[in-house]
Amino acid sequence: MMLAFKYISFHYTRYFIVILLALILFMVGFDYMGSSEKLDISANLLLIYLVYKTFYAIDMLLPLSLVFAMIATKLFLIRSNALVSFYSLGYSRIDILKPFVVVSTLVILLFISLHSISNFARADEFAKNIRKNAQYLSPTRDLFFTYKEKFVYFSKLLPLQESAQNIRVFSFVDNSLKEVLVASKAAYRNDAWLINEADIITKPDHADFESLGIKVTQQKNLEILQGFRPKMLDQVYEGKVNFSIVDAIDAYVLLKAQNINTSALKSALYKIFVYPFFVPSLIVIIFFFVPVSARFLNVSLFSFGAILASLMVWAFLFALVELSNHKTLPSEVGIILPNLLLFLVALRQWRKYRTNNKNISTF
Repeated sequence: MMLAFKYISFHYTRYFIVILLALILFMVGFDYMGSSEKLDISANLLLIYLVYKTFYAIDMLLPLSLVFAMIATKLFLIRSNALVSFYSLGYSRIDILKPFVVVSTLVILLFISLHSISNFARADEFAKNIRKNAQYLSPTRDLFFTYKEKFVYFSKLLPLQESAQNIRVFSFVDNSLKEVLVASKAAYRNDAWLINEADIITKPDHADFESLGIKVTQQKNLEILQGFRPKMLDQVYEGKVNFSIVDAIDAYVLLKAQNINTSALKSALYKIFVYPFFVPSLIVIIFFFVPVSARFLNVSLFSFGAILASLMVWAFLFALVELSNHKTLPSEVGIILPNLLLFLVALRQWRKYRTNNKNISTF
């Protein structure tokens, strides 16, 4: 049992690495040729740009590479007659399939763990910033959002410096403006935004001749927006959809507690944890369509059909993910449902051949 597992796993991993590297080089090279005129930057920034583009290519193409590697490995086993040899030694189709499922699942788990790294999750965004602004993390301007029934405005948010400029915080009581906090700058320290000095403008409850009018007081060392990290603010309220795992979970918990729409965050989490698992399901489905011997297989036609089918499934699922990210479709419909359907089809195939676990005779 272990002989076949090690042999198939080795060749599957080898084909996977080769195919992934080839697809990455093609995508990054093609992007560089199309963007070279816009990349009037230093050599260091150009290198960082290419690294981020490589991360983005891995993020997009790794699942597809796993499927292509399975097709290439199965054709190699057929052409070398290794597949027929394994069957003649008593191995079943399920035994031959297990290495593909186990290795692809382990790679996907590693792939998911990479999304805990912020730079990997936001690689495409950083690359675009380098191409456009010659810096990988550009400041966010005119950020306006709600927090605990207050309206907050940042004229400029600097995520790298973890600071903000020209802050306004509007407080309401019974749908009426009560006070406005005005500060020139704030810094994120100890899980909160610290304002060294601010003016508090308070409006009287009743505007009449006896009231004292608008009152302005100065306060120092104020803390606001507890738990809102700069990266979280930049991602959530700019409508961006590429989150690291930690940022997405923290933002989801924080926004859920404030009864704020979290559909974009759910979509981001589903994309990380659910979407990649279409790979084992697709591998199982394609695997059982491949004949045992080359005598029953037009290799060129099968390769073309399998690759085309894989591309179509991948493109369809990727399009549904993008529609879910932009709130066109509910994330449960755009991400979970297609993966669930693929899993059920794959499970049916698996159980069908598992119950009929007879050795395949050679011809």
